[in-house]
Amino acid sequence: MDLSIIIVNYKTRDLTLACIESVLSSCTAYKFEIILVDNASDDGMLQVVSELHPQVVCIANTDNVGFSRANNQGIRIAKGRYVLLLNSDTIVQPDTLDVMLRFMDENPAVGASGCKIVLPDGSLDKACKRGFPTPSASFYYAFGFSKLFPNSPRFNQYQLGYLSSDDEYPIDSLVGAFMLIRREAIEQVGVLDEEFFMYGEDIDWCYRIKEAGWVNYYYPRTQIIHHKGASSRRKPFKIIYEFHRAMILFHKKHYRKKYSWLTNAMVYAGVSLKFILSLVRNKLRPAR
Repeated sequence: MDLSIIIVNYKTRDLTLACIESVLSSCTAYKFEIILVDNASDDGMLQVVSELHPQVVCIANTDNVGFSRANNQGIRIAKGRYVLLLNSDTIVQPDTLDVMLRFMDENPAVGASGCKIVLPDGSLDKACKRGFPTPSASFYYAFGFSKLFPNSPRFNQYQLGYLSSDDEYPIDSLVGAFMLIRREAIEQVGVLDEEFFMYGEDIDWCYRIKEAGWVNYYYPRTQIIHHKGASSRRKPFKIIYEFHRAMILFHKKHYRKKYSWLTNAMVYAGVSLKFILSLVRNKLRPAR
């Protein structure tokens, strides 16, 4: 088996079916398997998949165990030389798997890679190529300096807006919506950290992969479509909470010992302030 594709479903039945069908329509000689992990969606998803696509391996959870743990369930039974984390709300192109696997085979120093990711309107999903969220990078991003100075390497350390999305290059971090990982890298650094429930686990994994000496690489010679939720939609409290909790977790795990107590205190205060502001903005958004 060349590739194991892990898709986690949580109440995204129609999107998940479209994602699976796009994968099955791939034009490639590489052998791949699809492992679908359902986080207690209770929407009949697994029954539909078993009827339409019996070759898909299904795992049914009785609770929503989160993105990290669900992916790890798939990774632990995966047979491929490579593992692909693929969001349920994505559509791969016919050449995506072939292009990315060929790239990985030709570049053995690369531990993880990602392709170009675009939103339905054709704009770039900026999360597909990122720097690590150091205190300075996080500050410039969270408080708008990266938008004010989009072409500045100093102020755009996180989203790397000064780098063309059409060029290829090594980067710090990919995104879990499409993240292709070499089996040897997983064996060296371990699986996803399940302390991260649904955000931050991809950045943490990329950090550990890079620390172990592997290269993380952005390779935009193919692309996928990512159907992200509309920004105007009101988000559940848990979504906002887990997003900001992941920031704290990542900083404590990788940066706390590298910075002074004052810098750490400023980071925690900044995340707390951003959390409060996010709650207020979310409350003011129209519900759908």
